Amino acid sequence: MLLIHPPVAKPGEPPAGLAKIAGALRNNNIPCRIVDANQEGLIALLKSPPAGSDTWTKRAARHLSTNLASLNQWHLYRDISRYSRAVKDVNRILEVKAQPYGVRLGLANYQHKKLSPVRSKDLIGAAEAPEKNPFYDYFKNRLTKICEEENPSFVGLSLNYLSQAFSTFAIVGFIRQISPGIKIILGGGLITSWMSNPNWRNPFENLVDHLVAGPGEGPLLSILGTKAAKGHVIPDYDDFLLDSYMAPGFVLPYSASTGCYWNRCAFCPEKAEGRPYKPLPAERVQADIEILIERRNPTLIHLSDSAISPALMEAFADVPPGVPWYGFARISKQLTDLDFCRNLKRSGCVMLKLGIESGDQRVLDSLEKGFDLEEASLVLKNLKKARIATYVYLLFGTPEETFDEARRTLEFTVQHRREIGFLNLAIFNMPAYGQDANRLETSEFYKGDLSLYRSFTHPKGWGRQQVRQFLDREFKRNPSVSAILKREPPIFTSNHAPFFVMTAQQK
Repeated sequence: MLLIHPPVAKPGEPPAGLAKIAGALRNNNIPCRIVDANQEGLIALLKSPPAGSDTWTKRAARHLSTNLASLNQWHLYRDISRYSRAVKDVNRILEVKAQPYGVRLGLANYQHKKLSPVRSKDLIGAAEAPEKNPFYDYFKNRLTKICEEENPSFVGLSLNYLSQAFSTFAIVGFIRQISPGIKIILGGGLITSWMSNPNWRNPFENLVDHLVAGPGEGPLLSILGTKAAKGHVIPDYDDFLLDSYMAPGFVLPYSASTGCYWNRCAFCPEKAEGRPYKPLPAERVQADIEILIERRNPTLIHLSDSAISPALMEAFADVPPGVPWYGFARISKQLTDLDFCRNLKRSGCVMLKLGIESGDQRVLDSLEKGFDLEEASLVLKNLKKARIATYVYLLFGTPEETFDEARRTLEFTVQHRREIGFLNLAIFNMPAYGQDANRLETSEFYKGDLSLYRSFTHPKGWGRQQVRQFLDREFKRNPSVSAILKREPPIFTSNHAPFFVMTAQQK
């Protein structure tokens, strides 16, 4: 079986989902091959920089090899200005290379100027004309060779982001052209979200043999006619070129659970899609990570859970993994204990991502976040004292928020400017099929049968345009906020932020 990670996603680490599937297949004696077509495809495009006429493109082409090399070296992550220039210059090469295809392409972006990834007819069109994809030359050569040499019976593609959609279907169409007998399977987060639509009707029946929702190991083994062997399976990273990702060392992504242990936040896509919470025992996670560290010698562990469970944080605090780590955590009673935070730091925790969302208690309560602002404030202060960086997520334009509440979020941010390491500012999108949407007047958000969101009439007149103006004209211009935003690693954002924390703490 051939497993493919399609472009485009941030090329800083290998895809954890395919590593889990590879482990499950090989544990059941099913041979498989993984191709990270995202990492390989981006590098293939960058190997022949364009002969651009503008100054920026000429500079980016001239320094391309140096910039790519520096992204694998720690010294670049000591200077956000040099880092930003290097990343943006690499990104510029991709932008210019894709212009003849009518595509806005980058290290984490793929947007067609005329077509939409949430219109099934446009995705089917991408499959019918794969040569119109900027990665065509790469996957034509790569996949033709693999199919000729290994003759796989099945090809599985993991589609997680809209930025991967067009390339995924271009690859599907190309495989259909060269090997019509191959069975094609699509899975991944985006497929799961589409199939969670209560009105779902499969528009890809003539292209794809199987669609898989949720964790793919069990369904994939069933499709292959195999009953899963008993016992736990460890992710398998053997097929990935671990030193080729854009990072100063191998980042080990590991998911200790599916779903979210809280699972109560209003308007949460996971809640709307009904994803159950299924954690691995903390002892099992620790054993897996110990084995993977011995095999792969990672520089950093990325816990990719929706929220790291309290039990796992306790386990790490008691028995450190031995490698720096980071991930998403909830504001919790655990983190209001300064001694516990210091133990987390000793365990190797370099950064926690925190979904605080709002600086107004009424808004937090309406979102059912399950904590109060005093707790959030104490957690931020404790993590600062423990020297654990924070990457704070704020959400504007939710149905209960008004301009006054948004102002309070600004006040909270300014008050905690010394404790907040990085900021992610987002404007609220209404999940299309959640129960919470039923009480609001909604309309089409994106034109397309695969859209995951709905526009809505804000009950208090705090619409997207007003929110955007507030963020641009007031929030981001506040000197305290601006200073935080300047620390943001462009494009790679939270994936590269821990490297800046690690280098800063080495000084």
